[in-house]
Amino acid sequence: MEPGGEGGCWFLYFAYGSNLLRERLLLRNPSAALCALARLQDFKLEFGHHQGRTSSVWHGGTATIAQSPGDEVWGIVWKMNTCNLSSLDKQEGVEDGIYVPIEVNVHTQAGKVLTCRSYQMKDYVSGPPSPQYKKVICMGAKQNGLPTDYQKKLEAIESNNYAGPVPIMEEIEAAIKAEKISSA
Repeated sequence: MEPGGEGGCWFLYFAYGSNLLRERLLLRNPSAALCALARLQDFKLEFGHHQGRTSSVWHGGTATIAQSPGDEVWGIVWKMNTCNLSSLDKQEGVEDGIYVPIEVNVHTQAGKVLTCRSYQMKDYVSGPPSPQYKKVICMGAKQNGLPTDYQKKLEAIESNNYAGPVPIMEEIEAAIKAEKISSA
C-alpha cells in the first residue's frame, strides 16, 4: 500500500471488456484489486468501431454497453487507486473521445449495489471483434468465474477472423507467462 493510499484515494471501476482479464488491466493500471463480480441491469454488450474506424490496437470492433431493457451485462468491479484514473482514461481513449466515462450502479452476487465508473463508446458503427480481443474477454470471464451461461454467450460472439499481428496480445501473453514462472 502506498503512503496516502487510504481514505478517498480509491474508486470502483466496472469492467466488461478486455479489462475483465487481470493481466490486461494491470499492464497499465498496477493498483487494480478485485472487488466483486457484478451485473449491470438493462444494458447489453455490443462491439463497434468508433466513428467507423477500426481499433488500431485490436484490429476489430471493441466492446461497449448500450441501454437495453431486460438485458444484463456481467463484469468485474475493480478497486483502483485514483493515481490510476488518468492511465485508465488514457487506455480507454477518453481524450480522443472514443470512450466516455459514465457512472453505473451494478449488483454484486452478494446483492449489494455498487456505484462504479465505467466507459461507453458513444459514436460507433457496429462491427465484430478480432479473435484476439474476443479471446481476452473470454479468458477474463473464465479467470474470474463469471456465470457459465454468460461465458457461453461470450464464446458465441462472431469474430472478424483477423489473423495478423496484435502486439498488445503478445504483451498480455508475456505477462501471463511471467506470472506462471514467478508463482511456480
